[in-house]
Amino acid sequence: MADDSAAAPKLYVAPSDAQAFVEGVLQGNGVPDDNAKTVARCLVAADLRGVDTHGVNRIPSYMARIRQGVLDAAAQPTLTKVTPVVAQVDAHNGFGFVAAHMGMAHAIEAANVYGIGMCSVKHSNHFGMSAWVVQQALDAGMMSLVFTNSSPALPVWGGKSKLMGVSPIACGAPGGKKKPFILDMAPSVAARGKIYKAQRRGEKIPTDWALDAEGRPTDDPAAALQGVMLPMGGPKGSALSVMMDVFSGVLSGSAFAGHVTNPYDPIRPADVGHFLVAIKPDLFMTIDEFKERMDYLYRRVVESDKMAGVDRIYFPGELEQLTQERRQSEGIPYVEAEIAALNAEAERVGAPAIKISRAR
Repeated sequence: MADDSAAAPKLYVAPSDAQAFVEGVLQGNGVPDDNAKTVARCLVAADLRGVDTHGVNRIPSYMARIRQGVLDAAAQPTLTKVTPVVAQVDAHNGFGFVAAHMGMAHAIEAANVYGIGMCSVKHSNHFGMSAWVVQQALDAGMMSLVFTNSSPALPVWGGKSKLMGVSPIACGAPGGKKKPFILDMAPSVAARGKIYKAQRRGEKIPTDWALDAEGRPTDDPAAALQGVMLPMGGPKGSALSVMMDVFSGVLSGSAFAGHVTNPYDPIRPADVGHFLVAIKPDLFMTIDEFKERMDYLYRRVVESDKMAGVDRIYFPGELEQLTQERRQSEGIPYVEAEIAALNAEAERVGAPAIKISRAR
């Protein structure tokens, strides 16, 4: 979760104003209106949840890829049904948000009829925070699995060169009266976006996040980006990153085995793959029974005996949901350099600047 108490002064933007700003910049770069709304909604959702590394600040890098000709702003994904339950979406090198939204919509539709739905997405791009796809399923009352692969950033266990991506594993299940279960985690000690954020803000990083090009621990984000991220749990995190590549890259027909293009690399399309599953939660019991069981699980988790120094235990995804509730009312915090970079993108295409509601 983002630390809103960091030293740099914050400029706050209302979620609706952030949405309107992103839509304007995207439309100015040739993104169709409906697609711009989808991308903007997903980016703002990340900022609301405190996942600032995958929010509106991604706009400059996405727009750079459009200008470089390696991301097709106007592309419309197409869906092909393979079986009544399984489909594949071809993103045609368009925004991953749009393709994944289409894929999960199909998976939900199939699950409503058959109990489960699955969609593979090929030739896609970065789709930001995985939790927004999980939330799309939750909004339809569905459990979900959401996988994606990504560009090389991690060594395999025992190696020293970048090969696997920091590819998040995400899933969710609806609750009853309590918070839903939302897991969205990378197989690295920290998400690579946090290193880009630290570099952008001129901040240092913990020394257990990454190695520099010489294989030494570093607190310099620029040096870390020249080296490798470190997998969480050693071989366990490494194996999870390979699993993401199997289900997202190998299965879909997209790039894999280290061949997904870095989102900041202007040479060629990213060719990312995704894997999306929706599951109807009342397959084996009534929905009321399922939700009661989920609420019981919630209570057992958060009411567990606490270790020394711990004030509160949170359910997976709960911290981000609490951040979202706060930012919905207080606004989304950015630093001045971030606002300047965003407004530079708006100026390029004659779109309105982002509206600041207050500063602190």
